[in-house]
Amino acid sequence: MLDEGARTGTVRYPPGSLVILTGLPGAGKTTLLRRLYALDGAESLPVAREAVTVIDTYQAKRHWAGRLAWAPHPVRRAVVFATHLSRISRALADGRSVVAHNRGCAPSVLRGLDWLARRHGARLHLLLLDTTPEAALAGQRERGRVVAARTFARHRRRWEELMARVRNGDPAPAAAARVVDRGTAALLEAILFEADQDPVSGGFPITE
Repeated sequence: MLDEGARTGTVRYPPGSLVILTGLPGAGKTTLLRRLYALDGAESLPVAREAVTVIDTYQAKRHWAGRLAWAPHPVRRAVVFATHLSRISRALADGRSVVAHNRGCAPSVLRGLDWLARRHGARLHLLLLDTTPEAALAGQRERGRVVAARTFARHRRRWEELMARVRNGDPAPAAAARVVDRGTAALLEAILFEADQDPVSGGFPITE
């Protein structure tokens, strides 16, 4: 069963939470953030919306665009990711609620994000945008950025492992996880941070 809160147009978290929006490449994560937070897709810095900071990995990528042309691709990728993590850390240190797009969902990445959240007295929550591999590939073609087959296969394997854990009631290392499909995501109107939300369980059902 998919998240019923999203079906009503909102999902809620405690203030100061780190909410990571993740899913297969092409699932529609960046599109969802742009719609919810009125982003134009040209941002190279995090965007503040009241008490929430919105951080997309493409912001860091645009920040470094053309400045690391001399470096091998793995180096460029590492610098972009380090910048992305640094921006998340800075926002959490300032006491901000954070909604961040993260392309990968490898266990090591999630553990790192959880450590980052705990370091600043926050908790990690996952908002999982679920779609079929076929729909994700179609999304890649539509945006004109098709991921290499080998890379996509790796993302798919890690995504399926994460979804299996969540469906078995284990969102670790996150405090909890919400799963929404693309149809439900299209109905989502707001991600709210409210003080009456339980930081671990209440208001954070693990959904399938």
